This record gives sequence, C-alpha cells and structure tokens, in this order.
Amino acid sequence: MSKQQIVTPFAKSTHSGGGSANECVEVARTADGGRAVRDTKDRARGTQFHDPAAWGDFLIAVKTDTFR
Repeated sequence: MSKQQIVTPFAKSTHSGGGSANECVEVARTADGGRAVRDTKDRARGTQFHDPAAWGDFLIAVKTDTFR
C-alpha cells in the first residue's frame, strides 16, 4: 500500500468557513497516517499529501497560534 494512498473519504474541514467565505478544504487520512488535502471548489488543482510528522507540526502551529 502506497503511503499516499487515501484510506478514508474526504471530509470538509470544520474550519473552512461558511456562507460566502468560499474557503473550503477537504481532508482525508492516508495509509501512513498522514493527510491528503484538496480544495473543495477546485479539485482539478490536485491533492497535497503531508506525512504524519508534517501534519502534526501543522496542527501544533495552528493550535498554539505560531503558524507564520
């Protein structure tokens, strides 16, 4: 199984904003425990893959407001 194999359905992020925000992303789990991220409104742009360590670092930065 490829580490970039998506193993769960994509789900819209609860932080994507609503109404006219148009800032929608979808996230799915990958086989290696990382995440795949894509733009809900423009899926043709492709999917970004993040390994578990990078995804964890991203979450910590967002939760501690050190994402710069």
